[in-house]
Amino acid sequence: MAFKITWKTLLPTCFQFKSLTLDSKSRVSKQNSDKRLSLSDISDSGSLLSASDLSNSLVGSNLHIFTLTELKLITNDFSSSNFLGEGGFGPVHKGFIDDKFGPGLRAQPVAVKLLDLDGTQGHREWLTEVILLGQLRHPHLVKLIGYCCEDEHRLLVYEYMARGNLENQLFRRYSTALPWLTRIKIAVGAAKGLAFLHGEDQPVIYRDFKTSNILLDSDYTAKLSDFGLAKDGPEGDDTHVSTRVMGTHGYAAPEYVMTGHLTTMNDIYGFGVVLLELLTGKRAVDKNRPSREQNLVEWARPLLKDSRNLDRIMDSRLEGQYSTEGAKKVAELAYQCLSHFPKSRPTMNNVVKILELTLQFNNIPVGSSVGVVSLEGQEKEVNLKTNEHDENEAKLNGNGNQGHQEKEEVKKKKGYRHRHRIRSRAVYSDTALYRTIKNKRESPKNKDLSLRDANYC
Repeated sequence: MAFKITWKTLLPTCFQFKSLTLDSKSRVSKQNSDKRLSLSDISDSGSLLSASDLSNSLVGSNLHIFTLTELKLITNDFSSSNFLGEGGFGPVHKGFIDDKFGPGLRAQPVAVKLLDLDGTQGHREWLTEVILLGQLRHPHLVKLIGYCCEDEHRLLVYEYMARGNLENQLFRRYSTALPWLTRIKIAVGAAKGLAFLHGEDQPVIYRDFKTSNILLDSDYTAKLSDFGLAKDGPEGDDTHVSTRVMGTHGYAAPEYVMTGHLTTMNDIYGFGVVLLELLTGKRAVDKNRPSREQNLVEWARPLLKDSRNLDRIMDSRLEGQYSTEGAKKVAELAYQCLSHFPKSRPTMNNVVKILELTLQFNNIPVGSSVGVVSLEGQEKEVNLKTNEHDENEAKLNGNGNQGHQEKEEVKKKKGYRHRHRIRSRAVYSDTALYRTIKNKRESPKNKDLSLRDANYC
């Protein structure tokens, strides 16, 4: 007996597709397999899946199927006051799900991404996000809460990320610079997200790693978003996947641009570009810079060979308030990631190890503030002052019997200065940062090779 399973079964109210016939033996075999549904099953016209694929991928992931009416309600009919940004996929609006919305959904803010029917992306990219994020869960991947597929409408509903994306945080003009330790924390989180994707039984190649696709929550935890270009890595004896060249100018690995051969090493090259942006505070491509400096990698990579060139490339907005040893380690890592020889690049697991060690370098010049870095759900305060100040603060905070007058004497004697008053114009604590963020956004200057440049997701 044969079973007919269609995408109509998988995604109600979507496009009508021809049915795929699977015999019962094949169906049972798939039901006994816990292997992730392959992205290669998705064709340009839409793919057909078995019932077991449906169970293992979407139903088991607890994705919520929203109606268009519901999404209009939670976004106030996609009002301009809730607008977050727009990219190749379409506009993104903030919404809020209350506790009375429906079973299985908690009250929370969300980001709703709506496919622009006249835009540069379409059903395939939407479907890739649903299939991939419906199956994969990780602290450093943005969480997909649900989707809507109603007539021609295609929408995605994500967890809301309060700090937007790294591009806007790093390159904003009218605010103080992103602190050094916060930059490293973001790099660690993004690296863990990529390492997770590459470490799957069937590796996932992200293919579009860049600052605008790294989202940040209120604590600056980084999460990867926008998986529309993701591809499954090579299997068996294959060394690469051949694809049409897609990505973003300035981030795509040179061997991929030249040959169309896709491997996980392409993601690592893109990660090196982002590390370079974090070091320099400059965009990967900027036509407003002098001609020799317009492509960041071409200008900066030769300088990474010698640590004596560090001052020439470091973000001047940091005003020297960074760990020299830590910056050297990051510069060396970026140089390795940007190697012209893919096999010479480190794996993402090694990248994570090096960056986590870099967080331990806290020899930032005296006079800078305290950087508060949250790792794995625990806040660890990294003191950026001298040991003498540590001793003073221990005396002030540790002795409950010491009177106010004695505390003042210790302050005068030891030259005590309260940490919140020690603030460079360029470097400040994350706590202070939360209070100084303004609702200012600037349009990205770099253009995409493949038409993708989302401001939020």
